[in-house]
Amino acid sequence: MRRRLSTVLIAAASIAAFTPAAQASENLDSATIPALQQWMSAGRLSAVRLTSAYLHRIRTVDRKVRAVLRVEPDALAQAAASDARRKANALRGPLDGIPVLLKDNIDAGVTTAGSRALLNSRPAKDAELVRKLRAAGAVILGKTNLSEWANFRSTKATSGWSGVGGQTANPHVLDRNPCGSSSGSGAAVAASLAQVAIGTETNGSIVCPAAANGVVGLKPTLGTVSGEGVVPISHEQDTAGPIARHVVDAAITLNALRIKPAASDNSKLQGARIGVWRKAGLDRDVDRVVNGTVDRLRANGVTVVDVELPYLDEAGEHSLSVLLSEFKRDLPAYLATRAGGPKTLEELIDFNAKDPVELSKFGQELFTQTLAATPTTDPEYRRKRALVTDLSRRAIDETVAKHRLDAILAPTNSPAWKTEYGEGDAFVLGTSGPAAMAGYPNITVPAGAAGPLPIGVSLFAGRDTDARLLSLAADLERRQPARLTPKYLPTLPR
Repeated sequence: MRRRLSTVLIAAASIAAFTPAAQASENLDSATIPALQQWMSAGRLSAVRLTSAYLHRIRTVDRKVRAVLRVEPDALAQAAASDARRKANALRGPLDGIPVLLKDNIDAGVTTAGSRALLNSRPAKDAELVRKLRAAGAVILGKTNLSEWANFRSTKATSGWSGVGGQTANPHVLDRNPCGSSSGSGAAVAASLAQVAIGTETNGSIVCPAAANGVVGLKPTLGTVSGEGVVPISHEQDTAGPIARHVVDAAITLNALRIKPAASDNSKLQGARIGVWRKAGLDRDVDRVVNGTVDRLRANGVTVVDVELPYLDEAGEHSLSVLLSEFKRDLPAYLATRAGGPKTLEELIDFNAKDPVELSKFGQELFTQTLAATPTTDPEYRRKRALVTDLSRRAIDETVAKHRLDAILAPTNSPAWKTEYGEGDAFVLGTSGPAAMAGYPNITVPAGAAGPLPIGVSLFAGRDTDARLLSLAADLERRQPARLTPKYLPTLPR
């Protein structure tokens, strides 16, 4: 199940060794979607050659990273159809012909959420967001590995591991963790295995892998992208979003995914007011990168205000219990839409207990806790969910209003830790919680590094400020270019 490449695909991938595809392969790390479209319009590149170049990298580079579970058998046919549309002057938009990877909890063909329990079960149809990508002309290249069940199976889970795909590595330092449940999507984009990838987030699972792997990740405002056909944790917090090497690519992808159009925004950093939530004193390298970013902001005419966000302790106190209740409701409802396979949590727990792989690295404590969770019809659940959502929104809204801010900037998380099993992920700090619990947008961009390990900073604000945050992030990316090309180091030098 690791990867299925037909003979035709393997032969076609060799196209990447010469002509414009070779040029594309050399420039994949730095090329933006607009640049690729210009090359294709000028006849220097085709969608087939671009797709072949990415397939070649998946066949070669991904042997080290293990980010891609499978490729689509018709990927080159999709690319050829895009080339035909270009020839007929019938392109569908800026994503036409652009290869996109999907996290394997998004319904499109074989979809497992990383669990061996779903290998013989099939979704009835593509997720709505996949239908939107296809309508935009994107080439659905394949599926990425993830933290099994979006990291909601064990209290001691190791990010980037699934029973189906094994362990995904961080391409910068291979024994370091790729972070978050969209780990394969973040690692794949960093390793230039696709132009963009789609991840999903409940709390941190887009922004953490994007930051840990040194790329851009956007968690949109809740409801901006359809959740239909996505394996859920909680419909109150889950959202899909783009992971890309460039902010412009994330913006283009989000526009294709949106349920409804949004007004454009040309916000710039010069003259803006940015609150900085430093989380200082937890990691020296993070402090250094944040301080350097603040200096760069001030040098570019930004008013910087140090802030602390209120109410987060009280909101966080109930965050897990409401997610357990929502998972108890939402996962069985999703499983009921699939042909074959388990339909209940009890069946999943029983499958895992009998399977030789599933419990080999960590347990399923969250699954068993879910069985005892308060149902979402209970008034106590409704009280806690209202409290979590309201306090998180107030934490952001009141801080923005008090200081008249355009956005809040914070370190996304600490540098990637060594991948180990037994005690789970070695998080030092993270700042995804407020925006995740509030359902507000959050974007991370590369800002610096600890040696070869990337460090990102996040920008977040109130509801439906996605376009503003993208504009500010693009300006920050331009003024402070900090993305590292992976070196695939086996371990950190001593």
